[in-house]
Amino acid sequence: MRRTRIAAYVTSLLLATGLTFAGAAPSQAATGGYVALGDSYSSGVGAGSYISSSGDCDRSTKAYPYLWNAAHGPSSFAFNACSGARTDDVLAGQLGSLNSSTGLVSITIGGNDAGFADVMTTCVISSDSTCLSRINTARAYVDSTLPGKLDAVYNAISARSPSARVVVIGYPRFYLLGQSCLGLSETKRSAINSASDYMNSAIQKRAQAHGFVFGDVRTTFTGHEICSSNSWLHSVNWTNIGESYHPTAAGQSGGYLPVFTNAA
Repeated sequence: MRRTRIAAYVTSLLLATGLTFAGAAPSQAATGGYVALGDSYSSGVGAGSYISSSGDCDRSTKAYPYLWNAAHGPSSFAFNACSGARTDDVLAGQLGSLNSSTGLVSITIGGNDAGFADVMTTCVISSDSTCLSRINTARAYVDSTLPGKLDAVYNAISARSPSARVVVIGYPRFYLLGQSCLGLSETKRSAINSASDYMNSAIQKRAQAHGFVFGDVRTTFTGHEICSSNSWLHSVNWTNIGESYHPTAAGQSGGYLPVFTNAA
């Protein structure tokens, strides 16, 4: 999510108390460049150490694409992921680095299209029933509209870089359930987790239909959700509200990086 956008959403949250949210083939990068696409989960919002030249895209040197590049040294690296990106933003502004010599592509996308920030705002400031209703609206969007949006992005990647290995990475579950935890009710937390699973399933289905690899981070984040004793996800970050609900630096290095490394 774009930090300015999520800041506007979360202004209303300040009235709420105790808010919480929230065998791979060998890498192709040895013979081609690596291009990192997507939204804030790929740009590294929440991890800190932002690259000043990236502006509002908030690309972090602690994000998994940057860490993978530093460790593997592909022939070239284009870090195009941007906070707040939707599928249309990827199509309009992130694909310019792709070409026939691109060997590896990573992308997280779809959460902003499905209204992630608005879902969380609604669930924090409204009743359980209103939260569940908003989640159902998001799930309907995932059924009716998101697959076509993803197909457009995936088709464009394949057209520009037909030989690239494309790794589509999903989103974590946000809450460890069954714990004593301030903030949202267990009903809301469970529904948000279920919605994340629902979106991941839709993303995985479309990725695999295009012959892409799906990287599932839910396993690596298990035990590190919000409400756990060692969360790799921010709840509300009161000193930097835009980082709320995003992976910490540990979430990038321990949650996203190994999944991408195994899939690349």
